[in-house]
Amino acid sequence: MEHLSPLDASFLDMEDQDPHVSLAIASLAVIDGPAPTHAEFVAAIRERLPLVPRYRQTVRRVPFDLAGPVWVDQPDIDLDFHLRRVALPAPGDELTLCRTVAQLMSQRLDRDHPLWEYWVVEGLPEGRWAVLSKVHHCMLDGLSGNKLYQLMFDTSPEPRDAVPDTWDPGAVPEDAALVGDAMGELAHVAANQVRLFTTALREPARASRYVADLVVGLTALASAMIPLRPTSLLGPLGQARRYAVARVPVAELVRIAKGFGVTVNDVVLAAVTGAFRAVLIERGEPAAANSVRTLVPVNVRRSHQTALDNRVSMLLPTLPVEVDDPVERLRVVHERVAELKGSHEIEAGASLTTVAPYEPFAVLDAGVRLGLRLPQRALTTVVTNVPGPPGPLFAFGRRIREILPWVPIASRMRIGVSVFTFEGQAVFGVTTDFASVPESDLFAAVIADEVAALGAAVPVPEPPPPDAEPAPPTDRTPTAATPTDAAPPAAARTRSPAVRPGAGRRPRRARPVKQSGEAPSRANPA
Repeated sequence: MEHLSPLDASFLDMEDQDPHVSLAIASLAVIDGPAPTHAEFVAAIRERLPLVPRYRQTVRRVPFDLAGPVWVDQPDIDLDFHLRRVALPAPGDELTLCRTVAQLMSQRLDRDHPLWEYWVVEGLPEGRWAVLSKVHHCMLDGLSGNKLYQLMFDTSPEPRDAVPDTWDPGAVPEDAALVGDAMGELAHVAANQVRLFTTALREPARASRYVADLVVGLTALASAMIPLRPTSLLGPLGQARRYAVARVPVAELVRIAKGFGVTVNDVVLAAVTGAFRAVLIERGEPAAANSVRTLVPVNVRRSHQTALDNRVSMLLPTLPVEVDDPVERLRVVHERVAELKGSHEIEAGASLTTVAPYEPFAVLDAGVRLGLRLPQRALTTVVTNVPGPPGPLFAFGRRIREILPWVPIASRMRIGVSVFTFEGQAVFGVTTDFASVPESDLFAAVIADEVAALGAAVPVPEPPPPDAEPAPPTDRTPTAATPTDAAPPAAARTRSPAVRPGAGRRPRRARPVKQSGEAPSRANPA
């Protein structure tokens, strides 16, 4: 039997703990028209089902949680249940599209069926249509979800041939079989613990270094769990959601990062920090230090690990919303992220997710559930940044023009941000709780403004004087940097001289707040 990892199962636990939370991740692919008929769409997806076995499996808990939940084959899949259609109401603009996405994503996936849905959305401007791919987070993370596009769609206008279907579903296990399998899993855990102990005895120096780094990283993680200064951005959630988007050219993010000697992720976090600051000010709350901390998922998947699952660690930086100047905010974000990377926080987070083979699942899951029952006051948001497919994609011979990401929110975090890059464009998808955060459109608009302000403040290198003499030749090879003169990576620099406080200061202007959501109602298939 194939078990979910403790990390995968934790997304089910989050839903079990809060009935208002839906832990499905999603993306919306906007495609040239015309839209296919329902029969054409069903036939095309049926041809690709063999590529994604999870689409024909359900999740089943093991009695007494003796082992992780298992994936159970389903012999008969009703594609009419999973493939649905909805038409945008007039005027069919982006605001209407965002409202529709928010409504569809506010509803949980049915655990009695495989945990996925595809929605065909019709009525977009210029005769276009879209596909909303909705998949439960226990099945995969954002990077794995990126692979689904390459599996389910084409890299050229000519569709690929149908995949041979050799599906042979296994028998649905009885409870007794699940318990027997769990006993075998517990025996494997005990054997793994013995092997780990003997390895530590055989290589004490390596074990000591690992433990030392782990202690440093866990200390950094523990310090990030200190409760934040209270704000209205953290608290209980309702069921309904809002959604808004901002678009930025990838080339502009890269130019800003190079100009200031930072990373693209630093630029993303700085723009999001500016948006949080704007919302706090709009609400009349102080944009004070230690008010906003974000969870930043970090991919720890190795090249040979290609399964659709969750393999992430995390960084937990506190965002400098107290800093008024955009360039100074970028500098502080860069320094804080670099400090966390140097503290082995990523490695410590990864070790927590790889401990599964060495501890009984019941013990790990009990710890997760206990933690979920405690009021969470240390994290305000989640910010993900996922690179999209490297080239163009097509569906039914029509080109996919853009992909809009969705990240779920839970654990009292009322705002989530997902960034997805595709075809030279970075799209920021902003998810907010409907009742407590109506400023989703303001948040997205400020992100675009922050990137524009940073772009305008990028230092322009001074040209050399016209009478400057060429540098004298050296014995070093000019085409390859040696270890001594190679520049350190951006994450390792604590401050770039190009990042100058005050260079991008500008007055904040008030913006009207548009409403980008409404109370959820199950959309009727068109």
